[in-house]
Amino acid sequence: MSEAIITVVLTQATTILDQLIRQELHLITGVRKEINKLESEFKAIKAVLIDAEKRQVKEQTIKTWLEKLNDVAYEADDVLSEWITLMQKEEILGLENKYQSSSSSSPTQKVCSFLSLPCLGFNKITIRRDIALKIKDINEKLTEIAKEKDRYNFIAITGNDVSLCPDRLRTTSYVDLSKVEGRDLDINTIISKLLSEKNQKNESLNVVSIVGMGGMGKTTLAQVVYHSSDVIENFKKRIWVCVSEPFDEVRVAKAILEDIEGTAPNLFELETIARKIRHHLEKTKFLLVFDDVWTEDFAKWEQIFNTLSIGERGSSILVTTRVETVAKVMGSKYEHRLGKLSDQDSWALFKKFAFHERVKEEEWARFESVGRKISDKCKGRPLSVNLIGGLVGSKNSLKDWENILSSELWELKEAENLFPQLMLSYFDLPSNVKRCFSFCAFFPKDHVIEASNLIQLWMAQGYLGLDEHVEMEVIGQNYLQSLAMRSFFQDLVLDKDGKRILRVRMHDLIHDFAQYLTKNECRVIEFNSSSDLERIMGLSLKKARHLTVVRSEDKKFPNVPNVEKLFTFWVHSFFDSPPIISQLDQIDPDLFFRLSCVKALDLSRNRIGELPKEIGNLIKLKFLNLSHNPFWELPLALCELYNLQTLKLSACDHLRKLPREIGKLVNLRHLEIDRTDSLKTLPKGVSDLSLLQTLTKFIVVKGNDKNDPTCVLEDLKNLKNLRGRLKIEGLGFVVDPDEAKKADLQKKIHLSDVHLDFGPSIQNGKQDEVLEALEVHENLESLQISSFGGTKFPNWMMKLTNLHKLFIQDCKNCTNLPPLGNLPSLETLHIESLNSIKSLGHDLFGINGSGALTAFPKLKKLKISKMENWEEWDLIVGKDEDIEIMPRIKCVKILHCGKLKALPAFLFRKTTIQKLRIHNCTILQQLYRRVTGEDWGKISHSLRIS
Repeated sequence: MSEAIITVVLTQATTILDQLIRQELHLITGVRKEINKLESEFKAIKAVLIDAEKRQVKEQTIKTWLEKLNDVAYEADDVLSEWITLMQKEEILGLENKYQSSSSSSPTQKVCSFLSLPCLGFNKITIRRDIALKIKDINEKLTEIAKEKDRYNFIAITGNDVSLCPDRLRTTSYVDLSKVEGRDLDINTIISKLLSEKNQKNESLNVVSIVGMGGMGKTTLAQVVYHSSDVIENFKKRIWVCVSEPFDEVRVAKAILEDIEGTAPNLFELETIARKIRHHLEKTKFLLVFDDVWTEDFAKWEQIFNTLSIGERGSSILVTTRVETVAKVMGSKYEHRLGKLSDQDSWALFKKFAFHERVKEEEWARFESVGRKISDKCKGRPLSVNLIGGLVGSKNSLKDWENILSSELWELKEAENLFPQLMLSYFDLPSNVKRCFSFCAFFPKDHVIEASNLIQLWMAQGYLGLDEHVEMEVIGQNYLQSLAMRSFFQDLVLDKDGKRILRVRMHDLIHDFAQYLTKNECRVIEFNSSSDLERIMGLSLKKARHLTVVRSEDKKFPNVPNVEKLFTFWVHSFFDSPPIISQLDQIDPDLFFRLSCVKALDLSRNRIGELPKEIGNLIKLKFLNLSHNPFWELPLALCELYNLQTLKLSACDHLRKLPREIGKLVNLRHLEIDRTDSLKTLPKGVSDLSLLQTLTKFIVVKGNDKNDPTCVLEDLKNLKNLRGRLKIEGLGFVVDPDEAKKADLQKKIHLSDVHLDFGPSIQNGKQDEVLEALEVHENLESLQISSFGGTKFPNWMMKLTNLHKLFIQDCKNCTNLPPLGNLPSLETLHIESLNSIKSLGHDLFGINGSGALTAFPKLKKLKISKMENWEEWDLIVGKDEDIEIMPRIKCVKILHCGKLKALPAFLFRKTTIQKLRIHNCTILQQLYRRVTGEDWGKISHSLRIS
C-alpha cells in the first residue's frame, strides 16, 4: 500500500503549501522549504513504486525497502494531518463563542477552550515549531530511503504504464479435455447460444461473452467449445486470437490473418490486413474467439468489427474477459457468468493433478483424507485446484501433504503461484483503485460490506482525493463499480435501477489475496476466549495500520495493546438489543490517548453505556460509527473532532440529544440518526453543517429554548447538499406555511426519498397549507406522508412523474385521495389508516371518461390496510371506454378492512397477479373463502392466495 499512503501524503503537502501561501505565514523559518523537500522526495519515489511493488514479490531486499518506506510515509501522513487539523482549528475558533454557553464556561475558557488551539502567538509558534521539527526528522529518514532506492535500478513510470505489467501468457485453442471437470452445463449453454436458430437468421454478428474472475476457467471453457463437434460442424472457419494487454489493433488483426493463413503476414498497415481478412471471410460462416480481452474502449475495436461484418449469417464471436464492461461494449447478446466448481467436481479435478500410480493402495485412504482438505481450500476455483493439485502431486510423502495443508497460505513462492491471474488483474488497476481494494483486507472474511460504509472509510483514509468538480462519494461509487466489474467482489446487491451498488462480499480467495498484498498492515484478530486475549497481547501489532478485532458476545470490551499507529480501528461485535445496565461495557479512557493516529473508529454494537470525554483527543478522526449502542448522550468534547466527515448513530435507542456545539463539525458530510426514537430535538448548530449529504432525520419541535436553541423547519434551507433519504418529524407543530416554504425542499434535487411526518400533531387548521408549502422536486422516487391532520392532499403530488413508491398513512381527516392512477412511474402503493374514507373509485384511478387511458400503468404492488370505514371499491367502466387498469400488477394485499364489501371486477380479470392476500377482512373472507366461498371462482386464478 506504499503508493496509496504516498498519494495521501502528497495531497496533504499540497494543501499545507497552498494554505501557507494564502495566509502568508512565515512564523517558522524553513517550514515551506522542508515541506517542499518532502513533496519532492515522495514524488520521485512514487515514480518507481509500480516497478518496486512487482519486484518485491521475489526480491526480499526490495520488500524490506518498501516496508521502511511505508513506515515513513505513514509517519508523514500523521504529522501532516496534525498540521492541517491545527490550521482548521484556527479558522473554527471564531465559531466557538457562538455555541458556548456563558453559564458553562469562564471567560478564559471561551477563548481557549479544551483542546482548541492556544490563542497566544507564542504557543502557536511553539506548536508549529514542534511540527516543523517532526517534518525535518521525516525528511532525514526519507533522504536515506531515497539513496537506497538508487541501488535497485528501478524503472520510473508515471501513472499505470500497462506495457510494464508482467507479460501475459498467450493462450492457444488447444485444450486437454482430460483436465476439465464440472463444466458440462456451461459448455452446452455456450454452444446453444452460438448455434441458436435465431442467430443463424440474424445478419449482425452474434457476440457471446464468458465473464468471470481470473482462474475460473474461462479460457478452458472457450477451448472446449471451440473443439466441440457441433461447433466444428456448423462453422466453416474457426479462428483463435489471444488479445490480452496491451491492446493493439494491428497486432490483433495480424493474429486473425495468421490463424486463417497459417503463416505470419509481413504487413503493417491495418487497412491492408483488413482487406485480406475480408477476402478470406466474405460469405463464410466463421467462429472467432477473442480470448483474454481487457480494453473497454470500443473505438479501438470498431475497424476490426467492421471488417468481420462481411461473414455469412450466423457468424459468431466468442469473448472471454474478466471485465463485465468489456462484454457490454463489445455488444454481447449473451453474457455467461462463470462460477466456481462444486466440491465434488473440485475433488475430481484435484485427483487428476495430485494422485499418481505410485501411491500405494494401503496408503490411499490417508492421502485421500488430506487431499480432500487441501482441495476444499481451493474453494472451487479451477486455477487454484490445478496449481495446488500440481504442487502436492510433486510431493511423495504424506508428511509433505500435511505440511502443505497446515501452511498459512503457502506464503511467498506458493502465493506467487496461487495468485498470478489476480496479480495481473491487480496491477492492471489504476493506483487509486488499487489502494481501495487492498484496504478491504481489513474486513473479516465473508463479511457483507455496505457500499456506503466502505466508501466513507475510503474517504477517511484520503483515498478518494480532493476533486472540487466531483464528489468523493461519486468517485468512491465509481471505484466500487470498477472493482466489481473486474470480479474483485461478488454477491452484488444493486439498487432498484441496477445502477448503484448497495452491498458486496469478497470471495475468500480474493480476501486472502488482499491480505497477501497488505502483509501486516491490515489485520483481523478474533477474540473469543481468555487464551485469545493472551494471544492478542503477545502479538506484535507495530506494523498494523488497520485493525479489526472480532469480539464474541460473552467477552468484555478488549483492551488491545500497540494501537498507537493505527489509522483504522474496528471492534466488530454483534449486539443488537439494548442490554440491561449490569451488562454495559466501560471503555478505558486511556484508549483515546493511545489512538493518536486514528482516522476511522468503529465501536458499533458494543454495549457502550457511556462514551468517555477523552474521545475529543482523536483530532484526526474522520469516521466514527457508534451505532447500536445504549448511551443516553454524547460528550461535548466530541465537537472538537473538526475533521469528522461521518458520524453514525443509527439505532441508538436511548440517545436523547446531540451535543449543542455540533455546528463546529464543519467537515461533516454524513450524520446518520435513523431509528433513534428517544431523540426529540436537534441542536441549532446542525443548520451550520453546510456539507451534509446524509441527514436521515430532521426534527421540528414546539417552541424553543433560548439557552439551548434547537432547529426549526426553516433551518433546512441551509442544508443544500442533502441527498438520499430524509425524514422530517414533528411537522404538526408548524403553524406558519411560510416557514415550510423556506425549507426549500423543492430545491433539494438530490433527495430520492422523503418522509413527511406530522405527528405528534396539534390542532392548528393550517396543515393543508403547510403540506402544500412543502413541495418536493419532481424527480423524487419515494414519498411517505404520515399523521397528516389536514383534509386534502397537496396539488404537487401529481407532478411527481418519477415517483416509484408512495405510502400514505394515518391521515384520518382526508375523505378523498388524489388521482394517483395518473402517476406514470408508480410501482408500489400503500394506503393505511385513512379512516374517513368510505369509498374508492374513479377519482383514485384518475378516470374521467375521456378517451383511451391506462390507470396505474406501472403499479406492481398494492397494499391497503387498517381502513376502518372503507366499504366500497367500485370501478365501473363503460363499454365504449378504452381503459386499461394496472396492467403490471403482481401483488395485492387487503388487510384489516372489516367493512369492505367486495373486490372490484377489474381484479378478477388480472392474469398478472401472482399473490393475493386478504387478512382480517370479515366480509371478504366469507365471500372469497377457498373453494366454498360464493365468489371463490373469481379469484382462484391467482397463483398464491392467502
